[in-house]
Amino acid sequence: MSVNKSSPSSSSVSLEQVDSEYFANRQLKQGAAGWILLVGLGVAYVVSGDFAGWNFGLAQGGWGGMFIATLLMAVMYLCLCFSLSELSSMIPSAGGGYSFARTAFGAWGGFLTGTAVLIEYAIAPAAIAVFIGAYCESLFGIGGWPIYLLAYVLFVGLHLLGAGEALKIMFVITAIAVVALIVFIVAMLPHFNSANLYDIPVTEAAGASPFLPLGYVGIWAAIPYAIWFFLAVEGVPLAAEETKNPARDLPRGLIGAMLLLLAFALLILFVGPGGAGSDALKASGDPLVQALKKAYGESTWMASFVNVVGLAGLIASFFSIIYAYSRQIFALSRAGYLPRALSITNKNKAPTWALIIPGVIGFFLSLTKQGDLLILVAVFGATISYVLMLASHIKLRLARPDLPRPYKTPFGIFTSGLGLVLAIIALIAGFLVDQRVLIGGAVIYAVLIAYFAFYSRHHLVAGTPEEEFAAIQKAETDLSK
Repeated sequence: MSVNKSSPSSSSVSLEQVDSEYFANRQLKQGAAGWILLVGLGVAYVVSGDFAGWNFGLAQGGWGGMFIATLLMAVMYLCLCFSLSELSSMIPSAGGGYSFARTAFGAWGGFLTGTAVLIEYAIAPAAIAVFIGAYCESLFGIGGWPIYLLAYVLFVGLHLLGAGEALKIMFVITAIAVVALIVFIVAMLPHFNSANLYDIPVTEAAGASPFLPLGYVGIWAAIPYAIWFFLAVEGVPLAAEETKNPARDLPRGLIGAMLLLLAFALLILFVGPGGAGSDALKASGDPLVQALKKAYGESTWMASFVNVVGLAGLIASFFSIIYAYSRQIFALSRAGYLPRALSITNKNKAPTWALIIPGVIGFFLSLTKQGDLLILVAVFGATISYVLMLASHIKLRLARPDLPRPYKTPFGIFTSGLGLVLAIIALIAGFLVDQRVLIGGAVIYAVLIAYFAFYSRHHLVAGTPEEEFAAIQKAETDLSK
């Protein structure tokens, strides 16, 4: 591969010209997914949040606090999905949010967004691995590090076989998980009692009541766990370069997945605590199984079924978020923001090191067994990226109204503006639960920013989809002057 220095793309970054061999070694499999697979991908990213993790919000805000937090975050994610549908139809790139922010705010904006997404996607699988271990221990009596290791080795290995195969496997696993959720909802409905929702003892916090036992602040504290019902659905655009018709399929995939997830979130939040009691589920590693056992007794086929198939739900999210982090790293590496070796693809068109290295890091993080804390760090990265992506939508609507938009966000910047306000609230809320989130997330972010500031911004790659789009925009702006 030959590399030649080009003139700076801006006052703060420089581009390097590379030969055709560079991109030949960095090719994804095109046309591997249609919109139905993308809906499945969006649900798969998130479905583990229905099986475990959300219930920790009951401990932070009681049922009422968690309910209000869930409604607020549902609105935020709907605004985000509508906004990203427009952006992804304009800029169909494997970089997803990084590509949108790169177009709106330049290289620094792209890097800050891409690395925030990377923090989310690299850490979320570690949290899910902890929950997989909890379900396996409940089911087989075996949990802990052997299960975490098996999960990473098996599912990273499957992704190395290629996107088409991986997405089809993921779709089947997700369908099985959805069946388990339907069985759980139907089974718990006869046991629903509204009094069970409010059985957490009322504290002396401001505004405390049976509906809000931890007061008004409990709503804020529950927000990070309400996000777990929807976290990572925004990763659908990362499949852009492997999608048959991005302009049509990406909006369908994003919005279709979000509507399904919203329906499951509200149903589970009502029937789970409503059947078993909020207090019984607030600290459980496998809340759906515990809810069924509370309603039907320890020996019940439904609890065993949901436990076994619920494991499929956790695996679906684990499996699909591995896909997401590998594509985000692929795009950042291909463009030179991260070490370029991370974007080299194998004979199956899968980015080998972008799959393996975060998998190793995630495995070591899972050994902490602190699933609730890992959720908060993942949410920290996610909410930063949401702020930047929604701001990108607003910026491009105002600065470049002439850009072709195959899909347009309903109500335009009002929608993205509302989402932006809620995303800022969500970012602040994470710090109310545990200050270690601020420290851990900030340290990771600072290391990545230092790498960009001192090295990679001087060695970005010309000719990537993001840089080509930016160059075209600049040329059009210059001509219009």
